[in-house]
Amino acid sequence: MSYLQILAQAATQPASGGQPPPIWADPSKWIFPLLIGVLLWMMLSSSRNKRTEARQREQMLKNLKRGDRVMTAGGMFASIIDVRENEVILKVDESSNTKIKFSRDAIKRVVTEEDSPAK
Repeated sequence: MSYLQILAQAATQPASGGQPPPIWADPSKWIFPLLIGVLLWMMLSSSRNKRTEARQREQMLKNLKRGDRVMTAGGMFASIIDVRENEVILKVDESSNTKIKFSRDAIKRVVTEEDSPAK
């Protein structure tokens, strides 16, 4: 018998004492469940993050009030003049008193003094 045949025969025989080899010795038995577990964990944590962000955005849109500085989805900075049920009126330019009506969903974030662009 060749050396490779002896090794193949030894690999198929149970360990000494008639006990099967431990589960970690055969990767085909634990790789698939491990991959499924990791994928499930990633999906659950991702969906939790999305729900948290959606909840925070909903709260931010609910708390909009007159005088808040906001940034729209298009990157425009403006001040809120009026807040209605589904829309807000924003003052875009102070010098010409330009006002534009936007959907509430167009508001990306409320800008604080630290975030405000340089004038």
